[in-house]
Amino acid sequence: MTRDLRRSFGSEEAVAGVDLEVEAGEIYGFLGPNGAGKSTTVRMLCTLLGPTSGSATVAGLDVVADAAAVRLRIGVALQEAALDEKQTGREILELQGRLYGMKGDVLKKRIDTVLGFVDIGDAIDRRVGTYSGGMKRRVDLASALLHEPEVLFLDEPTTGLDPVSRTKVWEEVNRLNRDLDVTIFLTTQYLEEADVLADRVGIIDAGMLVAEGTPDELKRQVGSDLVVVELEDGAEIAPTELERLPGVTAVSQHGHELSVSSANGAALVSDLVVALDQRGVGVASLTLRTPSLDDVFLAATGHRIDPGDEQ
Repeated sequence: MTRDLRRSFGSEEAVAGVDLEVEAGEIYGFLGPNGAGKSTTVRMLCTLLGPTSGSATVAGLDVVADAAAVRLRIGVALQEAALDEKQTGREILELQGRLYGMKGDVLKKRIDTVLGFVDIGDAIDRRVGTYSGGMKRRVDLASALLHEPEVLFLDEPTTGLDPVSRTKVWEEVNRLNRDLDVTIFLTTQYLEEADVLADRVGIIDAGMLVAEGTPDELKRQVGSDLVVVELEDGAEIAPTELERLPGVTAVSQHGHELSVSSANGAALVSDLVVALDQRGVGVASLTLRTPSLDDVFLAATGHRIDPGDEQ
């Protein structure tokens, strides 16, 4: 839980007063583009970075006053897996276990247990330098689970992975949450990832939480149906002219694209086409679909997420 959590770097406020409350046992998706403040928030929650102001508790403990106790109760897999490529996957897990005070049969049993949840296979006894990106992520995930954390932080766990590896990580995250009942705080810039995995989603932009809810709740806020109209170059129309049409609940414009929300998009399409034609507005394309998290993000922030953007 956080209350008015803030973090500044000089004159730049990277996290600008975030209030979060994550329920035990849920997967919480923290969605936003690069530079939005996701990783900075996670680093504060993991005790790697102190807040400038505000407060945060994890597993009921204050991240500043009880930092050491928090670290014993959390598992963390950050964007870049810090793995020694000269070690085998098993050696990395053994080292991690010893750092948490495990040894002998207890450590061996814990390693066998986490390997049952994270698909590594025979590669566990190969050097990490021979691993693919997806395999490195899975070893990092196994390492984060070794001490049976109450809360697991995954900071953009599938960034840079191919679609097949990404899907495997999704399956493992779902299984961990379901079978181990571990609370998962997942940051991502992938809309589909948040939609597939998260019980609830918080959208962060420019350091502020701008929307929160289940994926379905957030989509319903946009509308039951969405008619997306791409205008021809030079074509213009004021959104207020279309808001007067029967069945229209909201209209937003972003460049040459109009997003028209409606409870019954199919019934609206013909009236919308006629209205645009009467006003001499050229239409390049028109699409009827249900809202996505991309539409939610666009409505909340005024721009779309581009996972290709760099920080």
